[in-house]
Amino acid sequence: MSVLVFIEGADGSIKKSSLEAVVYAASLQQGEVTALYMGQIDQAELEKAGNYGAAKILHANDERLNNGVIQAYANVLAQAVEKTAAKIVVLAKSALGDPVAARVAIKTNAGFVSNVTSLPDTSGGGFKVTRSIYTGKAFATEEMTSDVKIIAIRKNAVELKESGGSAAVEVFDAQLSDADFGVKITGTEKQEGDVLLPEAEIVVSGGRGLKGPENWGIIEDLAKVLGAATGCSKPVSDMDWRPHHEHVGQTGVKVSPNLYIAVGISGAIQHLAGVNASKVIVVINKDEEAPFFKAADYGIVGDAFEVVPKLTEALKAAR
Repeated sequence: MSVLVFIEGADGSIKKSSLEAVVYAASLQQGEVTALYMGQIDQAELEKAGNYGAAKILHANDERLNNGVIQAYANVLAQAVEKTAAKIVVLAKSALGDPVAARVAIKTNAGFVSNVTSLPDTSGGGFKVTRSIYTGKAFATEEMTSDVKIIAIRKNAVELKESGGSAAVEVFDAQLSDADFGVKITGTEKQEGDVLLPEAEIVVSGGRGLKGPENWGIIEDLAKVLGAATGCSKPVSDMDWRPHHEHVGQTGVKVSPNLYIAVGISGAIQHLAGVNASKVIVVINKDEEAPFFKAADYGIVGDAFEVVPKLTEALKAAR
């Protein structure tokens, strides 16, 4: 038996969430782990996957695959499933991964479960996986009985561990036609910053309690000390205080970091829906009746303009 991992990249590097998928695949102990990458990337970067459990990397090095066209990706991944005779396919849950996996499930007659949070239960010869549902409020156990199984894991559901291994990179000559590129991507808007919000282990977000975009320096300073990404509530992005790609919530980016710090955010249900998969939530708000405190693991009732700079300085001193 073999396990195939679909890995994604951004700005010339393999995404952290995809390396987590490699670690997950290796932890399954269901045979050799093969990773698949589509598009152009430096070979040395691909070889890093070997340090997380991949024994081999297939590289579909086609310039047309650089833009993430879903139909083309699904075709290549389905061909890789056939080539490797993989019975399990693992990938990170993402805006690209989910639609690609759904199409591959149809092409290969596979079962598909997304937002998986832990390793499967294989006792008694079964294969049951647990996934997060209702925006993190509950969990469901799904039994997979199909011959080929596709699993999309939630970000930060797996601890990123290096194994010290190595992997050879092989060219994967996928068969593609013009029909695979029937959809043309005319433009993309990429998030800027040192740490990308969807990949971040720590997120610092601000809300209307900051009173204006000119005060966002305290959020950025705290994020810099923590090595965190910055986010915001929907009203903040609607008022153009911050770019839309920083909007965290039900209609924005859904995050699942190890630590989420909310500053001056009341905690509307739409915002909570995008963050309640976070492992630890810290809320800083001067309104002790703010709904967010009910969802918080830790809360500080105080003025953000006093609390956040002191917290930043304390963290600097501790380091």
